[in-house]
Amino acid sequence: MIRRLPSPPLRPFVSLLWASGDSDSVATAPIERERVLPTGAMHLVFRVSSDPLRLFDDAGATAGYDAGHAIVGGARSSCYVRGVSAGSRSVGAMLHPGAALPLFGVSAGELAERHTRLDELWGSEAEAIRERLLALPILDAQLDCFEAVLLQRLPRVRGLHPAIAEALDRLVDGSDVRGVVSDSGYSHRHFIALFEGAVGLTPKRYARVLRFRSALARLAAEPSLTLAELALDAGYGDQAHFNRDFREMAGISPTEYRNAAPRFPHHVAALKHGPGR
Repeated sequence: MIRRLPSPPLRPFVSLLWASGDSDSVATAPIERERVLPTGAMHLVFRVSSDPLRLFDDAGATAGYDAGHAIVGGARSSCYVRGVSAGSRSVGAMLHPGAALPLFGVSAGELAERHTRLDELWGSEAEAIRERLLALPILDAQLDCFEAVLLQRLPRVRGLHPAIAEALDRLVDGSDVRGVVSDSGYSHRHFIALFEGAVGLTPKRYARVLRFRSALARLAAEPSLTLAELALDAGYGDQAHFNRDFREMAGISPTEYRNAAPRFPHHVAALKHGPGR
């Protein structure tokens, strides 16, 4: 997988650019599906191979549905299940809060907790961009082209609302959500609308995802920690609270996650090939 920071003009909108190819498939047993765990961020992805993104209602669902080749993944507070195809290639971007309106013309709240086909937002241009990407031979070139497309579509200067920027900084530092909202200087209802329009999630849900991500990182990095210790360190009331929150967001328990030992923290095998499959 190729990961890199965007060029300076894109950095107010894009936190990370990436491209993945055949060599990034899970190195152990081939898998048919995986759980993608929430990051709290919005993503824009182009599939630059023949197979579209295929989604499933849960890991054991017998049938799925195609989400297309160019997709906006809205900010989420729980996992989703997608199919894993051999030979698939993608380029994508993880977006900052505030990018939805200038990039797609709608608020992040309208895109949250779901996948949206990009042609619903960009029309026929979405497929035209994908054709440009398909014509390029290597991932590096495809990622360069993708970055150029974003630069052409986004305004050069646009700042995130100061109250939202301050709130995001404080929530990352672990500040109490109630205090962040109260200190904003806006009414509760107005601030929630501002925040959700920029981020896609309410402040409370966003703070929960941040805490979940912190716990996820500790689970992977410190296998000697007990779950009780990890729950306390991450700010959960007790291990039972941690277990409930984790299962709600990841679809599996912390123990199941740790046993799965995923190669990438937010991508967990959900269904493996079995005999006769």
